[in-house]
Amino acid sequence: MISRINKSYYLHKLSEPIRTFTVRGKLYRYFCHRYNTTWLNERAVEVPLIWSEVQRYPNDQVLEVGNVLSHYFPTTHQVVDKYETAPKVMNQDIVKFHSKKKFMLIVSISTLEHVGWDESPRDKQKILTAIKVLMRLLRPGGTLIMTLPLGYNPHLDQYLRTNTLHFDTSLFLKRTSAFNTWREVSKHVLEEHPQYNHPFQNANVIVIGTYRKEL
Repeated sequence: MISRINKSYYLHKLSEPIRTFTVRGKLYRYFCHRYNTTWLNERAVEVPLIWSEVQRYPNDQVLEVGNVLSHYFPTTHQVVDKYETAPKVMNQDIVKFHSKKKFMLIVSISTLEHVGWDESPRDKQKILTAIKVLMRLLRPGGTLIMTLPLGYNPHLDQYLRTNTLHFDTSLFLKRTSAFNTWREVSKHVLEEHPQYNHPFQNANVIVIGTYRKEL
């Protein structure tokens, strides 16, 4: 007998070639993979968005914070993850990470919201420090792209509402159905104070924030 989760997976997998979402006028396919049941959560949109950017750069010019992409694709770029043990993953707190090498692209998929929040003692300033560290690791003309869920870390949400993070660009995606459909929305979604795990499990709104370092 096929379990409910497997039925859900097969249904989404069959529809994967025709299901798309749009960000700034560009079409992306929803990402369906068994690891972390991406078809049920924000990974369905985060992974294709970030992976499309990573593919534009040589591997040696890319740094990933949080080991996510290697679970889905053959990757060789450098990865920093404080906790996850895996080949070629450097286990280090990102605020203490130092490298003489600079990168043209730094990406992070739903990772930085944990910095300073899922730690003891909590430190609401730590995510700001982490972003400053990453900015220093960019080469001139380089780009830092991160996805972050709203409603998970209240300090992060407040930073977004007050523009404390000073993203060069920020895009918001909102989940709109139990079938994990997402659509781009305006920044005014912040005023709705989106919740995590409500009305749908995991993130209901994510932000894609981008910084670009001047030449």
